[in-house]
Amino acid sequence: MENYSSLKISQLAEEDRPREKLLLKGKSALTDAELIAILIGSGTPSVSAVDLSRHILASVNHDLASLARLSIQDLKKFKGIGEAKAISIVSAMELGRRRKENEPQRKVKIGSSRDIYELMKPDLLDEHVEHFYLVLLSRSNQVIKKHLISSGGTAGTVVDAKIIFKIALEHLAQSVILVHNHPSGSLTPSEQDKRLTDRLVRIGRDMDLPVLDHVIFTDSGYFSFADEGIL
Repeated sequence: MENYSSLKISQLAEEDRPREKLLLKGKSALTDAELIAILIGSGTPSVSAVDLSRHILASVNHDLASLARLSIQDLKKFKGIGEAKAISIVSAMELGRRRKENEPQRKVKIGSSRDIYELMKPDLLDEHVEHFYLVLLSRSNQVIKKHLISSGGTAGTVVDAKIIFKIALEHLAQSVILVHNHPSGSLTPSEQDKRLTDRLVRIGRDMDLPVLDHVIFTDSGYFSFADEGIL
């Protein structure tokens, strides 16, 4: 049997070429479409796996972040993508997200709202429901810990002030920053967001444990209460 190393890429069927290309040239030589083609394995009688992958990528403007937001049902709308292939794509995107999340973390020092936004990307990017996080800081504004307080639906989540300050005290935090995401993409704080922020700021002030900011996270940007002068 002739092995892969003795074959030329042009001798293979198109849907097999990405695998051969990876073996001959390494994974970095493959395009996004070719990598996805390896995941799905095969196309349809009329469309190769590579062309099907190109079609999927074109639907999200070749943006992998947008691809990561597609659900299994979204992917199954493409002709040639059944449940098994959709699961393969979703699983691969989730592995990529977890790898980024689990990379060794250096001690991060917070100097601006942008630092908070970048810090929370591994946790909140591509999320479809709302999550509320507490970021605990040392006296020098280094991150002690990111703590998930609650998660809920697409329109809101429940936050208990007692839990927030209990966690902060247990970790000997000197200050805290509040972060929650808006799955809708809206950067406008709701009246509930404003009331909650005002309440937690007042409690923190009384406890000598200041709330430095409340950041609303979306995939395309963020809103900072501190930057806007309404903290």
